[in-house]
Amino acid sequence: MLTRPVLIGLYGYPGSGKTHIARNLSTYIQIAHVDTDRIRSELFETPRFDAQESAIVGHLMNYMSEEFLGAGVSVVYDSNTSRLAGRRNLREIARKHKAYFLLVWIQIDSESAYARTQNRDRRTSDDRYAQPQTRQSFEANIRTMQNPRDEDYLVISGKHSFVTQKNAIVNRLYQMGLVSSENVQNQVTMPELVNLVPNPQAGRVDLSRRNISIR
Repeated sequence: MLTRPVLIGLYGYPGSGKTHIARNLSTYIQIAHVDTDRIRSELFETPRFDAQESAIVGHLMNYMSEEFLGAGVSVVYDSNTSRLAGRRNLREIARKHKAYFLLVWIQIDSESAYARTQNRDRRTSDDRYAQPQTRQSFEANIRTMQNPRDEDYLVISGKHSFVTQKNAIVNRLYQMGLVSSENVQNQVTMPELVNLVPNPQAGRVDLSRRNISIR
């Protein structure tokens, strides 16, 4: 679908829906999903979430992203790009591999986001590797976040359906010249047709530990 590789970074509160968007987006536009929570879970049986551990996970995230981009495969970087320096690094990775960079800011109020972190279902694909959050850890995460300012980014609502979120992202990719008008027409669901699409039956995902398989 994409005419050139793109690295998609995600920014938003814990519980804003980053993994849900990344997982579904990787299927719709056929890009690699590099998931920080899954990588941490596969590497560390009892994660500590400290600086040293996070540095290891971040290094592997970047390495995998570079390998994909170097092979011409687009990537959705499923980690909160909460710091300006981290986003600069992702832009540099994209530039190095002649790829585009798109930052997606998923906006949602903090109370709704926190409530989601308390109602996660480990049986689902989105929550299987999600980090546990207490009120203290949630607020600590928010305090470290640096909102994008003089950066190019796309804002989407964390409360909208994935269909609406996907439409906004595909349209931005079209504006960037990365997808054709024909692909936009094929990928973007018309509003009047949304309710005609039946909901698939939910199923469990059986993923073995210690075997990282990034789509």
